[in-house]
Amino acid sequence: MASSDREHVERLYKNIYAVIRKIPRGRVATYGQIAELAGIPGGARVAGAALKVSQPEHRLPWQRVIGKAGKTRGRIAIHDPVGAAVQRQLLEEERVTIGDTGLVALDVFGWLPRDESNRAASPRRRPRSGSKRRASSSRR
Repeated sequence: MASSDREHVERLYKNIYAVIRKIPRGRVATYGQIAELAGIPGGARVAGAALKVSQPEHRLPWQRVIGKAGKTRGRIAIHDPVGAAVQRQLLEEERVTIGDTGLVALDVFGWLPRDESNRAASPRRRPRSGSKRRASSSRR
């Protein structure tokens, strides 16, 4: 990897780690949300890669980052059963409720950073391209 590429990746990872450190105890955020807040929209896999290579000295609350399983649900996304069990235990110690299949209610335990007016900042949404309505047929 070229030096400039390595520096770029290190800068991205540093931004991701800064966002992860902001997640408070008892809350979770998804990989995609972390990436977007770090300035990498659509970069959930980049956030996952950053966590995978993180070191203990980074002092990250890694257990608070989960996969997205739907609009209002997240899921423990670690495929290694030992790692998933450790994540579950750490989250349960923070009083995050996790279902038998690893699901977490994002509407209860999800985290959004606060903006300066102390309102929850909503993640940036991609603009819709055109209407989803279909042209009406002759049936009325």
